[in-house]
Amino acid sequence: MFRGARAIEGAAVENAEYRMARKLRLEFPDACYHVINRGNYRRDLFGSKGAAESFEKCLFEACAAYRWRLHGFVIMRNHFHLAVETPEPNLSEGMKWLQGTWAMRFNRYRKECGRPFQGRYKALHVEAGHALAQVVHYIHLNPVRAGIVPAEHLTKFHRSSLRWFVGKNRPAFLIPSTVLAECGELPDNGAGWKLYLSYLGVLAEEDAKLREKRFSRLSRGWAIGSKDFRFELKAELAKQANVGAPFTLLGSDREAQLQARASVWEMKLGAVAEALEVNLDRLPVKKSAPIKLALAAVMKATTSVSNRWIADRLQIGAVSSVGPLLGSFRRGGGTETPSFKRILSQFMT
Repeated sequence: MFRGARAIEGAAVENAEYRMARKLRLEFPDACYHVINRGNYRRDLFGSKGAAESFEKCLFEACAAYRWRLHGFVIMRNHFHLAVETPEPNLSEGMKWLQGTWAMRFNRYRKECGRPFQGRYKALHVEAGHALAQVVHYIHLNPVRAGIVPAEHLTKFHRSSLRWFVGKNRPAFLIPSTVLAECGELPDNGAGWKLYLSYLGVLAEEDAKLREKRFSRLSRGWAIGSKDFRFELKAELAKQANVGAPFTLLGSDREAQLQARASVWEMKLGAVAEALEVNLDRLPVKKSAPIKLALAAVMKATTSVSNRWIADRLQIGAVSSVGPLLGSFRRGGGTETPSFKRILSQFMT
């Protein structure tokens, strides 16, 4: 799945006090993303017809230039959503062009300067197929959730892929097959789109709790899809990220950062446990058990793992206990045994 995957890195900046984390985003051929960004200070960037039209034009230019396959999009008053597939690993390059070009045109027209967007965009990895279709449904229903139009009038909301899907002269890079296939292999014609609009109406009328359960994870975190998809993504991230150093994912929120780091740490802990011939599902109950402290010591020496994660994952007790327990483990010679040194050497490389 991830043949040719690579991590896009920002330069590390260092001064006398700190070293900034490496910034990563996994990019690989045919990757799919849910991309989101908002106006700076949540300002209404696209409130005017001209601003929204200009952004849509830039988006279409980016799709053509970077060979993106656009499965869905919506441009709201102060934010946008894209469901985009990148045949080439160029999301960062394309988004830099898209946001930078539109910002330049926006500022020139308004005779303003400054940064229109709140910062880097958020980009969640999405599994092709069912998960991607769910993201597109979520995107298409944005105007309904915002109270702009009722579900039966969604095609009257102009800045959305749905208007293009049901109309004529659809650009070749707009891909309708995902939502049509996942809604029962609907045909790409008037009858098929009428059925799709009915389906969106059903989703819009769902109970609020059920709707929240269905859509709540589609704009948070960093990966949307099956367990197998997330596992492969985590493995690729662990390989790319150099788990001995801190890192952040470009364009992701704090929750996504925590999930990504925890994923990498979990992969590393599994490898360390295997080398020590330890079953992580059958750890000793005792908080200060030597094997728990050996695992913790290797993780602390070879990754940027937090004490809180160590305390919770290895059931060591309070976060404040991790440091003293590891200190006692070192003073008692636990890190000087030949077996520990061998394992530590193996995972320091």
